[in-house]
Amino acid sequence: MLIVFIRAAILYLFIVIIMRLMGKKQIGELQPTELVVALVIADLSAVPMESLNTPILYGIIPILTLFIIEEFFTFVALKSDKARGVIYGKPSILVEHGKILESEMRKQRFSINDLLEQLRIAGYPSVDEIEYAILETTGDLSTIPKSNKRTITTEDMNLVVEQEGLPITAIIDGRILSYNLRLKNLDDAWLQEQLKINQIVSAKDVFFAFVTDQNEFKFQLKDVKNS
Repeated sequence: MLIVFIRAAILYLFIVIIMRLMGKKQIGELQPTELVVALVIADLSAVPMESLNTPILYGIIPILTLFIIEEFFTFVALKSDKARGVIYGKPSILVEHGKILESEMRKQRFSINDLLEQLRIAGYPSVDEIEYAILETTGDLSTIPKSNKRTITTEDMNLVVEQEGLPITAIIDGRILSYNLRLKNLDDAWLQEQLKINQIVSAKDVFFAFVTDQNEFKFQLKDVKNS
């Protein structure tokens, strides 16, 4: 039983390392080749996990081989647009100037219902509102609305707005993130002062807190029933 546990732990850690090395994109939107690699890795790792008679290297070596091949394809795709088109494919325009391109829809095996569903999810109930709808290589649908359907921006209104920075998380479930505070040249003393100002006895009473770009302290206390 202990041997099974150790083999499973080794394979798990190895796969996690491989997936991290392949990039964060692997966790989200997968290209076709990346999806194949992920599925095959899962299958290859299952055999040595289940069978003690199969050497663990029989799982590690094929997974490592797939990783090297995928990294080679990624490198080639970065260096050549033509190679990228062959390996990952090219985006397809499904809607152009409000008109559905029937031939491209059939080519991509994308139904009208699929198209309308994706447009509704994007906030456009009618095809007439769309200038372009593009099926990306990851399978996502990018929508570009017609100019009269776009949201008005501050630039459209000739308003000058200061660029906003990212807020930083200060407390998560009662735990102070001192490193994040230092990113804004703040320290624990500043945080304790903010807690005092807001009549919070301890950071342990805070479920979530962050600091805005203007160094404003925003927080949410823990629920009494869960504390």
